[in-house]
Amino acid sequence: MRITQGTFSYLDDLTDTQITAQAQYGIDRGWAPQVEFADDPHPRNVYWEMWGLPMFDLQDAAAVVGEVNRCREAYPNHYIRLTLYDASRGRQTTALQFIVNRPAHEPGFRLDRQETHDRVIRYTLHSYAADAPHGSRYNGQGPSVP
Repeated sequence: MRITQGTFSYLDDLTDTQITAQAQYGIDRGWAPQVEFADDPHPRNVYWEMWGLPMFDLQDAAAVVGEVNRCREAYPNHYIRLTLYDASRGRQTTALQFIVNRPAHEPGFRLDRQETHDRVIRYTLHSYAADAPHGSRYNGQGPSVP
C-alpha cells in the first residue's frame, strides 16, 4: 500500500532534480524549507520528527537536497518529507509539503469499524506498522501484513 500524503503523493517518487526544483520554487517565494521524518505516517500524525531546524533565509535549494540526503542516510527505512513554511501572514503556515523518501515496504493501514449505541458507527485507522516495536517497524522484523 502506498501512503498518499502531501502534494505529490499520487505521482511517482520525485527525483533529486525535481525535489531541487520544488524547493527552489518555495525559496523564491520566501518559504522556509524543513526536512522531517517519521516511522509511522498515520494521517493524524501531523507532527513528524524535525531534521535540524527550519532553513530560514536560505537562497540555494541544493542545501535542502543535501539535508534530505543526510536524513536519508541516517533513516533509510523511514518516511521523509519536505515541508515549506510561509510566514508572510505572521504565522508559520504550511505552503507546500511532499514525501521525498519511503521505506522499501509500506505495510499500510486497516479500517476498524465499531458499532455503538443508537446505531452510531465509528471508524478508526490502524497502522500495521504500529504492531511492531518502535525502531523495527520497517526493517523486515515487524509482523506480517494480512
